[in-house]
Amino acid sequence: MNRMSSIRRFAAALAGLAATLMALGAAAPAALAVNVPPPAESGGGSAPSAQVSVVAGGMPGWQIALIAIGAALLAATLAVRVDRARAKRHTATAPAA
Repeated sequence: MNRMSSIRRFAAALAGLAATLMALGAAAPAALAVNVPPPAESGGGSAPSAQVSVVAGGMPGWQIALIAIGAALLAATLAVRVDRARAKRHTATAPAA
């Protein structure tokens, strides 16, 4: 393996690690959000009332499916392009008879 190939692999690994850290940094505030319950009423009731939370909004299922299909197509396209580039770089030599 030559020097540029090892540098390229190191740069790719470093870029992947940076992307992973940025994704975790973006998701951490939502994952670590604290849900503080409202203060209890002093009405003298013996059983606490059940809280009902309604989610208004969100992403419809067809949009999630569309994003998943787009990501799969992008990954397949990139895999084919990388495979063709690698095959072009490594041309097969004929065996000596």
